Amino acid sequence: MAISAHVVFGVFGNANGLLLFLAPTITFKRIIANKSTEQFSGVPYVMTLLNCLLSAWYGLPFVSPHNILVTTINGAGAVIESIYVLIFLIFAPKKEKGKILALLTFMLAVFSAVALISLFALHGKHRTIFCGLAASVFSIIMYASPLSIMRMVIKTKSVEYMPFFLSLCVFFCGTSWFIYGLLGKDPFLFVPNGFGSALGTAQLILYAIYRGNKGEAKKPEAEESLEMGLGKPQPDKQSNK
Repeated sequence: MAISAHVVFGVFGNANGLLLFLAPTITFKRIIANKSTEQFSGVPYVMTLLNCLLSAWYGLPFVSPHNILVTTINGAGAVIESIYVLIFLIFAPKKEKGKILALLTFMLAVFSAVALISLFALHGKHRTIFCGLAASVFSIIMYASPLSIMRMVIKTKSVEYMPFFLSLCVFFCGTSWFIYGLLGKDPFLFVPNGFGSALGTAQLILYAIYRGNKGEAKKPEAEESLEMGLGKPQPDKQSNK
């Protein structure tokens, strides 16, 4: 029964993870339509790509047994994020393109180092711990990305720019993998995803508190991205308040 529940929550986590990875398609449709990245930041997509690569590597049988479902969703996520990064590089201005290329090179070097060290220098439990720690750190960074949007919600007392569906996906994705990690007794899964579940819960609570205030906040600046808090919110310098 425990094994069946473990698989069920893994499949559920795959479904919700896919929805989460597909959320930025709205932004990228806009980038393609305008043939410009405007002031959107490409950094979070590179960071999420690294998280997906590390998590997919961690889920491989020779690194951590019985976690192949972790590899399937993060492998798909790595493909999706790679497409986002490629689109961003095509339409980004020269200066931004250089910055993203440098960051991408560094992140791929980090992944390569983790993979090679774990493959040739570590074995058994030590390999699992090393890869698990690396994957956990970047999973927490990915889940922490909505904090800027949550801050905006509290500041403006409006949920206009924190989509309910996205917050729900964060909650379900984090909770699914948290339970999956608990059932598998894997701290490298239940710790970061427990953090994600808690942040998803916090977003839903904020939504419940401020749901009646939709439309009352000022429009976001061009620098703001609304998926997962991925942008760089800027203060309204024109405001006298």
